[in-house]
Amino acid sequence: MKHIAIIGNGIAGITAARHIRKLSDYKITVISAESKYFFSRTALMYVYMGHMKFEHTQPYENWFWEKNRIELKEGFVNEIKIDNKQLLFADGSTLNYDDLIIASGSKPNKFGWPGQDLKGVQGLYSKQDLELLEVNAPNNKVCKRAVIVGGGLIGVEMAEMLHTREIPVTFLVRDKSFWGSVLPKGDADLITRHIRDHHIDLKLETELKEIIADENGRAKAVITSTGEKIECDLVGLTAGVSPAIDFIKNTAIETGRGLKVNKYLETNIPNIYGIGDCAEQLEPTGERKPIEAVWYTGRMMGEAVAQTICGNKTAYHPGNWFNSAKFFDIEYQTYGWVWAKPKVNENHFFWEHPDGKKCITISYNKENNTFLGINTFGIRLEHKVMDQWISEGRKIDFVIENLKKASFDPEFYSKHFSAIKKAFKGQLKTA
Repeated sequence: MKHIAIIGNGIAGITAARHIRKLSDYKITVISAESKYFFSRTALMYVYMGHMKFEHTQPYENWFWEKNRIELKEGFVNEIKIDNKQLLFADGSTLNYDDLIIASGSKPNKFGWPGQDLKGVQGLYSKQDLELLEVNAPNNKVCKRAVIVGGGLIGVEMAEMLHTREIPVTFLVRDKSFWGSVLPKGDADLITRHIRDHHIDLKLETELKEIIADENGRAKAVITSTGEKIECDLVGLTAGVSPAIDFIKNTAIETGRGLKVNKYLETNIPNIYGIGDCAEQLEPTGERKPIEAVWYTGRMMGEAVAQTICGNKTAYHPGNWFNSAKFFDIEYQTYGWVWAKPKVNENHFFWEHPDGKKCITISYNKENNTFLGINTFGIRLEHKVMDQWISEGRKIDFVIENLKKASFDPEFYSKHFSAIKKAFKGQLKTA
């Protein structure tokens, strides 16, 4: 019987395993050094915040795996013996495979900061990171202040987590406004204000220079790029993630920043595939980046590779870009492309509610008025509708006129739509 080995039990690896089982009777082994059972990584913050227990993050009962004949192996893969189709584990054991799917995920970035490996310095990605955070910051007596480095979504999550335990947080962000390299100015300014409204000490245009150790080898302070010394008991490194592929780099498998794969998610080695955060697309779709550490793209890759392995060769087509997140209590959605600064042939329409907690930015082609993308904060729009409008090449006038049809937020009343229409017409008059 053909044996499929999958390294990694995140959303990409588990989706591949589930769909291979639906399509075949192949033997399937899922390998992970992080946890025995698959869990929702995006729910880790809610465990720390007391909203749920860790076992609540597991979407499947423990009996699910045996019932569906998906074998689970706990272990760390040290080496892939390509010629022998064999995996060598850190404990000396081995496992042979016929097809191999590498879904090893990401690891927090480190940029060679002095002191980055001290005790009390950590990222927020894995189950082990969550457990370590309980040690480093169980309360505001053990952790009197935390410093978070890096202005992305994981950084906001960590700030919110610590805030719920009344731990003071200083947030170092190199941009002029929060996430200013990604968000247009109006969006970024709104989120910057909102973070500060939650009593987070947000320091803009400030980077980490050095982490200072105490006599026990623990972090006790940071030195910033402005020369300021900030005493702290925890340093959270949240300056993005990178593919976790160190165990591959001494093999013949081609890598760049990630594991290089074609549109069928095949590597340069027959019968070895790469999916999820660790995969680097040789032919990325449209404006998409070669590496996308996003939950839904991992799921889509898992579905596609399962089809290919089971005899129905299927290319990975992620479709139109979308994503969502939360900035404390403000929900964020993005569909299509809304760049921080409009490109030469693009315009941005921005509207903000007087309460300062809701806004939208719509990007459109200023030559033919085609709708290109939208960011929303504090406003929920239906994915299916937005995706359809982008795919159909709808005009900006149509989107503004019909925006109410895409809403599923009970608090988004018609007066907001009227205000948006009025603001858009006013912008056209002054353009």
